[in-house]
Amino acid sequence: MERFEVYIFTALCSVNFLISCLLFSKITREQRDPYMDEIFHVPQAQKYCEGKFNEWDPMITTLPGLYLVSVGLIKPVVWLADLKGSVVCSTAMLRFINLLFNSGNLYIIYLIICRLHMKDKSRSATRRMFSALALSTFPVLYFFTFLYYTDAGSTFFTLFMYLMALYGCHKAAALLGICAILFRQTNIIWVAFCAGTVVAQKMDESWRNESKKRDEKSPSQVPLTISGAMKVVRFLLEFLKTPNNIKAVVLSTWPYITVALVFVAFVVLNDGIVVGDRSSHEAFPGYVFAAWNFLDTLRSKSLFWLLVFSTCLVAATVPQKLLEFRYFILPYLLYRVHIPVPSLPRLLLEFGLYTAVNAATVYIFIYKTFQWPDNTAAQRFMW
Repeated sequence: MERFEVYIFTALCSVNFLISCLLFSKITREQRDPYMDEIFHVPQAQKYCEGKFNEWDPMITTLPGLYLVSVGLIKPVVWLADLKGSVVCSTAMLRFINLLFNSGNLYIIYLIICRLHMKDKSRSATRRMFSALALSTFPVLYFFTFLYYTDAGSTFFTLFMYLMALYGCHKAAALLGICAILFRQTNIIWVAFCAGTVVAQKMDESWRNESKKRDEKSPSQVPLTISGAMKVVRFLLEFLKTPNNIKAVVLSTWPYITVALVFVAFVVLNDGIVVGDRSSHEAFPGYVFAAWNFLDTLRSKSLFWLLVFSTCLVAATVPQKLLEFRYFILPYLLYRVHIPVPSLPRLLLEFGLYTAVNAATVYIFIYKTFQWPDNTAAQRFMW
C-alpha cells in the first residue's frame, strides 16, 4: 500500500467511523432498552461482566464469543477510566463493541480485495477503497452494527480467518476460525471453505500437470458437458486414491481438521446444533437464480475452487430452517470480493444505493414505530 493510499484510506475509515458513531448515538437515544434478540444477549453479557461465567440463558443458541470479546474489551476500559455504576456493560456500551467490528470489517475487506486482485494493475487504489467501503456498508450487515447482535463480530472473524488463509497462515486462520464459530456455530462451514481452498489449489496443480502431459485445457476451461463432468469425476477419484495426495492435503489442512474434530466433539456432547423453525425451502427459485449468477460472474476461478465455494454456499444457506437476510451476509461478501473490482461509476452507484437503503432502514427503525394489540411497548421494523 503506497503512502498516499494509506492516508486516503485512513481518512476514509475515520469518516466512516464518525458517521457510524453519530447514527449509533441517535439510535441508542431512541431505543435505550434491549430490543428483539438483545433481550437475551445483553443480560447474558452483563452476567459475564459480573464474573458469572457459569450462568447461561438456555434460550440462547449461539456460543459465548460475543460476550467473551465484550468483556475482554470493556473490562480494561472500565479499569483505566475508573468507571462504575450502570454505565459498565450497559446496553449502549455493549452495542458500541459492534462499531469497532464495523471498522475492522472495512479494513479486513480492503486487505482481502488487495490480496485477491494484487496482480490486476488496472484496479486503482480508489476503486479498491470504494469497493471495500461499499461492502462494509452492505445494508443487512451495517444495520446490525448499531444493535448488540453477533453479525458484525461473526463477519469480522470469518473474514479475518479467510485473509490469513490467503496469506498461507493456516494455524492463525484456524484459531480465528474458532473465534468465528464462537460467534456463530454455522461458521464451521467457512472453516471448511478455507481448508477447501487449500485442497482446490493442490488439485489445480495436479490437474495442470496432467493437462500438460495430455496437452489439454486447464480446470477453469473444462466444458460443461457430460464427458467433461465424467473427466473431472475420474480425476477426483484418482486424486483421492493417491496416498501422496492425501498426505499432502492432510499436512496442509491439519489446523482446520483439528478445529472440525473439536467442533464435532462439541456437537456430540451438546446433542446437536439448535436451529430455527421456519422453512426457507420456499426460496428455492431464488437460490437457483443466485447460483447461476454466481457461477457466471466467477467463471474466471478454477473449477475446483468453484466446487468448494458452491458446496459451502449451499451448506450455509439452503438447509437453514430459519429464513433471515442476515444468513446471506458472509456468502455475499465472500462472493463479491472475488469478482473483478467494478468500475468507479458503478461503485459510486452501489455505495449510493447502499447509503440510501441504510438511511431508510434507520429512519424507519427510529420513527415508524408500531404497537401489537396486546403490548403497549413500541415495536420497530428491522431486517
